[in-house]
Formats: sequence, structure tokens, C-alpha cells
Amino acid sequence: MATDYDAPRKTEEDASEDSIEELKSRRTEKQSSAVDVDETDLADAYELPGADLSGEELLVRVLPAQADEFTCFNCFLVKHRSQIAREKDGHLYCKECEN
Repeated sequence: MATDYDAPRKTEEDASEDSIEELKSRRTEKQSSAVDVDETDLADAYELPGADLSGEELLVRVLPAQADEFTCFNCFLVKHRSQIAREKDGHLYCKECEN
């Protein structure tokens, strides 16, 4: 036998539920005097990944590459010259990228 899962289901408990008027009267009786805290106020302090930071200004002093440094052509990190693993076609590669 096929079952229609979209059809509303009634149980014996549903049939014996209180009327809407009784539910409304219970709701007004049980109201709390505590103040609700707005969750959006609490969430303002959190930074989400991918958040729009276009209005923020970052103050960082950028130094040019020093004489004893190079930029790896594979990972584009600035490394000390002692980290050069190889040079190919005029490009330098670090030891980490060669492993």
C-alpha cells in the first residue's frame, strides 16, 4: 500500500490537544520578566571567513628584498639565499619546493 507522506498525520494525542484559546492563555501566564539578548549584538565581535574587509586599513611597513634574499619562483616566498636549491632559466627555487 502506498503512503502519502505529504498528507497531514493525526494521532490520538493531536486530537486531544488543547484549544487555541487555552494555549494563548497559558502563554501569557508563563511570560518571563527576563530581557532577551539580541544575538546579532553578540555576533558583531566575530570575524567570519570571507568577510568584507574593504573598509579596513592595514598599516604594515613593506621592505624591499634585501641583498641576501631571493623570491622563490614556485611558492613566491622571500627566503634567505642559503635556501636556494637550484636555478633554472634564470629563476630561483627554494629547498622546500624541491622536496
